[in-house]
Amino acid sequence: MTDLALEHLRLRMAELHHALRAAVRRQAEAAAALTRPDLTPFCVTDDQVATLLERVDAFTCAMTEPPPPPHPAPEPELALRRRAAAEGATLPLDMLARRFTLSRPEQDALLLVAAPALDAGYERVYAYIVDNLNRRLPSVELLVAVLAETPPARLALLKDLAPAGRLRRYGLLRPHGDAPVELTLSPGLFEFLLGWGGDMGLLGHDPGEVVGPAKEPGYPPPERLTRLGHALGAGAVDVVGVWGCPPDSQRDAALALAHAAGLPLRRGTADVEADLRTAAALNAMLWLETDDVPPVDAALLRSRVPVCLTGVSPWRPPALLAARAYAELTVPTPGFPERRAMWSAAFPALDHGLLEDLAVRYRMSGGELRAVAAVAGADARLSGNGHPIGRHVEPAIAIVTRGRTGGAVQSITPRRTMDDLVLPDAQLNQITEIVSAFRAWPRIAESWGFARRATSGGVKALFTGEPGTGKTLSAEVVTGMLGLELLKVDLAQVVSKWVGETEKNMEVVFQQAEDSHAVLLFDEADALFGKRGEVKQGTDRYANLEVGYLLQRLEASEGLIILTSNLKENIDHAFTRRFHFVVHFPRPGVAERRRLWQQAFPPEAPLAADVDVDALCRLDMTGAGITAAARTAALTAADRDSPTITMHHVVRGVSRQFQREARLFRPSELGRHAALLTDNGTTDA
Repeated sequence: MTDLALEHLRLRMAELHHALRAAVRRQAEAAAALTRPDLTPFCVTDDQVATLLERVDAFTCAMTEPPPPPHPAPEPELALRRRAAAEGATLPLDMLARRFTLSRPEQDALLLVAAPALDAGYERVYAYIVDNLNRRLPSVELLVAVLAETPPARLALLKDLAPAGRLRRYGLLRPHGDAPVELTLSPGLFEFLLGWGGDMGLLGHDPGEVVGPAKEPGYPPPERLTRLGHALGAGAVDVVGVWGCPPDSQRDAALALAHAAGLPLRRGTADVEADLRTAAALNAMLWLETDDVPPVDAALLRSRVPVCLTGVSPWRPPALLAARAYAELTVPTPGFPERRAMWSAAFPALDHGLLEDLAVRYRMSGGELRAVAAVAGADARLSGNGHPIGRHVEPAIAIVTRGRTGGAVQSITPRRTMDDLVLPDAQLNQITEIVSAFRAWPRIAESWGFARRATSGGVKALFTGEPGTGKTLSAEVVTGMLGLELLKVDLAQVVSKWVGETEKNMEVVFQQAEDSHAVLLFDEADALFGKRGEVKQGTDRYANLEVGYLLQRLEASEGLIILTSNLKENIDHAFTRRFHFVVHFPRPGVAERRRLWQQAFPPEAPLAADVDVDALCRLDMTGAGITAAARTAALTAADRDSPTITMHHVVRGVSRQFQREARLFRPSELGRHAALLTDNGTTDA
């Protein structure tokens, strides 16, 4: 490939050498006509002025002539292309021209800028052509002098070499030093032209260019947005604000507006005036993101370039509204029908039921949907043919949405199922109702109109009961049934003694849950959601403010939030009425304890035949206590090199658990196994 690239450069540089010689001849003729050794250093003579006027007059007269047609590539170059194609290769310069749509004069300009890296002699030739020994680097003036012989060709090349031209806009040619007319190649471009390899994505790019289809999967534009785009294209308005979009959906809104206006879209940078000039040169719409509340640039007030402003919150500086023709649109949060349409656009092959389920569980923005579709598509290609895309959607969602947690929450991937949950039938039914309610709420809220009657969205549940009765486990099971991630709040990281810090930390927690589309769990929620009291000192007032903030934030959340508490009475009544489900977890009865003991030992555990589950299930223990006792029994058996876990080991584990709970373990509770327990509540060593 390197040999082909060098041969191509040799052919093209030989052609450019003819142009250089012609430019040198023209410069020599001009110098001969203008040089008077006795007078030129001191003044401009009458003859010189007349010669210069004739030259500029001839230039202006020829400006309106049509530019010369591009000359075809010579036969040696075409033969080289055929040879490269036969070898399955593409010449680097041709690859560059195809990627950035470069004309032949633009390609020649690149080669002239690259030439001094091949041989320093080019620099003195360049200095001679521009008649200035201090300007040896390639410049716009030099490129025009060498490559454009006629006035129309000069004007066309000047346009190509302007900041809005492809070469400068994509960064293939960059201003050198403080003199903007002197140019240099982008890093890596010289090596690429020589066939030494490189990534064209790193050679050049237009930071302001925004491309995309007319309708992005993830942002079906509302009718008013389309009308605003038409008004923008017609000139009825020239600034449109689109508010309420999440950051990664603002691109979708700006693209939809630009497509409706019939204009290309450019993204703004820190240099607003330069962005406006480029957009004006390309007849494009400029998109400015305003979430960082930028100052009003004076150029924005003077310009009439169509502008789209986007942000989560509106940005309406009075000076801009007074100077420009302004209109705006607040984009509502996509409802269930819109989310279903978004998922359908992103994954048209999925069946209707799965699309509805995904729309219920995930409130994704356009950027997230694009990411999910890309990850799922890549996974499907890796898996080979014959695998439906639906199999890859859930893993892709997990990759895109999960793992965004901070220090204030602990991410829990649900692993336990309903089979692991041992509860009375009434509580089990309530657990399944929570899952059903979360799936059904978006449909009844938006399709049936209940959202207009409700003061809050989402589903909120309170689990109460003694420690170890299965509250946290139930939260994990609910999350697993929904196929979501569980975020458990670390209260030690959230609660702060400083005024206002707790609310700030809580806002981060709620935002993390919403960004991750996760279930939020407040374990031992009494510390945050406790009752408000009478204000007797300054700290009481701030504590009540924290509760008031939580009330508002809980109500505003659209997700599933679960609180657990040992005592329902400790929770403020204002929270209680906001819970859609309140589930009380009683201590397990004999039937539940039997199942808990059976589940406490894995099938692989070497359980001895003398372990009496009938006797064990009569002991008043919670599920967590039974699990802890079984683990202690297994550790004891392993420590004593016992081949099996015997009843003796299990009784020892139960004894240790009773001690941890500060309870008295009487031998009579073991029935016929009472002899395994000594008078002090322990087992024999």
